[in-house]
This record gives sequence, C-alpha cells and structure tokens, in this order.
Amino acid sequence: MFTVNAYAAPSATGGLVPTTIERRDVGDHDVLIEIKYAGICHSDIHTVRGDWGPQTYPLAPGHEIAGIVTGIGAAVTKHAVGDRVGVGCMVNSCGECANCQAGEEQYCLAGNTGTYGAVDRDGTITQGGYSTHVVVAENFVVTIPDGLGLDVAAPLLCAGITTYSPLHHWGAGPGKKVAVVGLGGLGHMAVKIAHAMGAEVTVLSQSLKKLEDGLELGADFFHATSDPATFELLAGSFDLIINTVSAAIDINAYLRLLTLDGALVNVGAPAEPLPVQVFSLIMGRRSFAGSAIGGIRETQEMLNFCAEHGIGAEIEVIPAEKINDAYERVLASDVRYRFVIDAATL
Repeated sequence: MFTVNAYAAPSATGGLVPTTIERRDVGDHDVLIEIKYAGICHSDIHTVRGDWGPQTYPLAPGHEIAGIVTGIGAAVTKHAVGDRVGVGCMVNSCGECANCQAGEEQYCLAGNTGTYGAVDRDGTITQGGYSTHVVVAENFVVTIPDGLGLDVAAPLLCAGITTYSPLHHWGAGPGKKVAVVGLGGLGHMAVKIAHAMGAEVTVLSQSLKKLEDGLELGADFFHATSDPATFELLAGSFDLIINTVSAAIDINAYLRLLTLDGALVNVGAPAEPLPVQVFSLIMGRRSFAGSAIGGIRETQEMLNFCAEHGIGAEIEVIPAEKINDAYERVLASDVRYRFVIDAATL
C-alpha cells in the first residue's frame, strides 16, 4: 500500500477535507494513474451525504477521472506508461456473468465494483478520483484520444457515457426526433451527442433561461415545461426522450409527447418513485425505460466519437479548496455545466 493526497468526506454531514488515502500496490494487471482532472458529479454529493444509503467514511468520491499512466503491472498489455487514460464509474466486475461476457459490465449480475464507496476485490472500500493517484485493473481503464483535452474529457467518463449509451441503444440519428429533459451536467452532453449523431434535438427545460445555451450546444428547438401549452404543442412529437433530471416530474405528461413506439429513458435518479399510468404507455405502444452508464467497450466508443466530433464537456476548472463551494453551487444549479477539479491542487 502507499499513501496519496485526497479530499474526502469524514461523515455524511460535514464538508470534504484534505487528507490522505491508501492505494494498493500495482499488481500484475493493474495500471497506476496520476490523476490530472476529476469531474464533480451530482451523484458524488448524494453518495457522500448518505442520500442513497449509509456509507463507510472517510470517503473520497469522484468517478470522472482523467490522467496519465505512470506505472503498469508486469502482465499489462492494454496501456503503457505515458498514455492518456480515463476511469469512469466502475473499476471491476465479475467478468463471468452473461452481461459481463456481452461487454455490459455496468449491468454485472453480481454487481459491478464502483469507483468509490464499494467493496473492492481485496475487501477494502474503493476511494475515488478526488485524489492524486489511483490504481485500477487495466480492463477498466480507457484511452483518451489525443483530440480531447484531459480537462474536458473527465466528465465524459460519467456524464458523457450516461447519455451516449441510451442515445446509441435507442438509435438516435438522422430522421429521429430526440428531446432532452433538463440542461445540466447530463443534459448538455445529451444535446451535444444527439446533435452530432444527426438527430433533431429539442431541449425541454423548466424555463427559457438557458435558451441561448441550448441552441449553441446544438439544440434545434427549446421549450419551457412550466408552460402547459408546451405539452399540447408537442404531443406525439418525439421518437426518444432522455430524462436527465433527478427531481420528480410528471412522467405521464412526458410519455404523451412520444410518437408511436417512442421511448422515454430515465438517466436521472430521483429519490422518489415516479408513478406511471399504464394507459400512457398502452395508447401509443410507448416504452418507459432506464439506462445506466455504458460498458468499457462502449465507453471507449463514446470517447472516440467525441474526439472525432470535437465534443468535450462545458467545464469550470476549480482548485481542490473550492470543492465544498462547488457542491453548494451544484445543488443551486449554479454551474455551466460541470465542475472539474485540478488534481495538481490536492
């Protein structure tokens, strides 16, 4: 084991503080990464504050990691020292179940190992990217193409793949009308990616406050959901709706915006149940679905796609000492559109 600098939550109620955490020694199939940037995801806040269940503290969050390989195990073949790499929301899985064998490790039937707050293969609790270094099994490390800056690439490891995966799976592309609910960390990536895929993109936001941003990001249309006329105007319009918000919304109202055989896919994770009226589905052969992140293969595909199309996250880079301020600003929706920690300041 060796010690690295980090920011961690000592409890569910206090702020994050500078500290040190332990990393395992580099094994035969491990990669040692010097972290350059780590994105702040809303789920980091939910997790460290215990919103999604009790945690083991101290806990260093962060699953949007971009950095440089500085060491490899004796049996590593996929990465070399000096490579530009990333780590997303998981660092291991069983590798044996049907889903893992299909390249869908995020849906591992035994449960994948999260980048932080999960029980690792050695029985320790994983610690995330708010740190200077991390050791990860080579199969869960992806290559960041040269065309992407490490700072704008970091949020792609969660926000990018979380939106790319359903857009890809449900066939967003030319001739398809896609709506994105919410224009935040996830939503702004959904707009960029859907636009690059060739779909007609509409943003559905509570107000028109971000209208100019939405159009600049690639949206063709922008509507305020606080206006009841929006739901009358757009009824039966969309082949695919990606709901990126984590707050409870009237799912049935949005289902009625789908075309025949359209799908509404939730990638946001509200704490409250979302009641669905079955007739909202039946009358139009509509689907209500959910999607998590992508597997490692699809994450690499997403990064290559983003590099090809010049897509990075819209970011505000902050020093580590501003992490707690950033958390409050995320909760107040005061970021456009992702905070990224400069790991050199840890």
